[in-house]
Amino acid sequence: MRIGMLADTYKPHISGVTNYISLNKRFLEKDGHEVYVFTFGDVDYPDDEPNIIRTPGLPLIDSGVYFSLRYNAKAQRLLRSMDIVHVHHPFFSGFLSIRYCQPRGIPVIFTNHTRYDLYAQFYLPEVIPDILGEAFLKTYLPMFCRTCDLIIAPSYGILEILRSYVGGSNLVVIPNGVDLKPFQAPVEAIPKSELGFQDSEIILTYMGRLGPEKSLPFLLQAFKGLTQVYDNVGLLIIGDGPERENLAVHVRNLGIEERVRFTGLIPYSEMPRYLAAAHAFVTASVTEVHPLSVIEAMATGLPILGIASPGVSDMVEDGTTGLIADGQDLLLYTALMVRLVAETDLRQRMGEEARKAASAYSIERTSQLLQEKYEELIETSSRRKRGIRQRFTRAMDKVLL
Repeated sequence: MRIGMLADTYKPHISGVTNYISLNKRFLEKDGHEVYVFTFGDVDYPDDEPNIIRTPGLPLIDSGVYFSLRYNAKAQRLLRSMDIVHVHHPFFSGFLSIRYCQPRGIPVIFTNHTRYDLYAQFYLPEVIPDILGEAFLKTYLPMFCRTCDLIIAPSYGILEILRSYVGGSNLVVIPNGVDLKPFQAPVEAIPKSELGFQDSEIILTYMGRLGPEKSLPFLLQAFKGLTQVYDNVGLLIIGDGPERENLAVHVRNLGIEERVRFTGLIPYSEMPRYLAAAHAFVTASVTEVHPLSVIEAMATGLPILGIASPGVSDMVEDGTTGLIADGQDLLLYTALMVRLVAETDLRQRMGEEARKAASAYSIERTSQLLQEKYEELIETSSRRKRGIRQRFTRAMDKVLL
């Protein structure tokens, strides 16, 4: 198969979606498929993988997203030769999939990676309020989804949200896969001394983007409460993002700078060693659709502390693989954090169960499920391409391109 992955942003921008596209591309290529990533901007970036097709675009402030309403000629020619396209961002990439692929009978799959309704509260007022306001989200997303041949929800919670405004039967759940082997394999943990902690300390960790949608001030406030009960605890924050400086200031204002460490960006290959140094994974975000960092932590054997929301609640079984707070209640969340530190046996038992549960998200399994859907849609589209409109459009392509 010739598979096109369409994304508004790709490397060097770092995100869960970028990591997923890269990983899925690699495993599809291992199975003998040709996979192309069509994206915008960073045209001079030295890609370390083949078939990354970049079209120049206008950067949208510091969001990592580039704006363009067309692909360049090279990208157009390649895109029209795809057997199937998989859209990972619905706006610019989604619009172009309708423009270039639908008239040619090329099937379009869309994976809804993000709670766009919630992300809009954090980003759209300062980025592109006139283009992607709330009214636009409510109008455009359902329309785009109805043009797709298949919509993938990474979790059942997101499936219900999509069903509420899209309806229809072209919805399916396929989790975003993770290469679990590096996280399940025995590794030598980063020494606590290198992280600035004492060997006797119980380390809680957060791993991910440091953005306003992640509710990290809430997490820090809860950790402040924990330090008032225990003096042998530390919080390791792995990652970087636009809120890094604000969070550092918040840590100082809370008076917990001796207990919190920021690693900044670290090589992905080093993630297992950092996670292995921790005792539990903590997150307060309610905007996640399918947080890969939670899966990676589970595969390492860490219990999860989170807040009930689509995505996290689908992955973490309360009391079995972690603890889930019902809503952003600071007192309740802090109490669960205290329990996680206090009950060593519970923490260890949940960690073992988390390691087992992570196997459902192996990239080998999810990639196979995805390939089966690709094959089904390509078979269906082969009949659709025999129509007069598709044959005329393809004939014109040969003349014009």
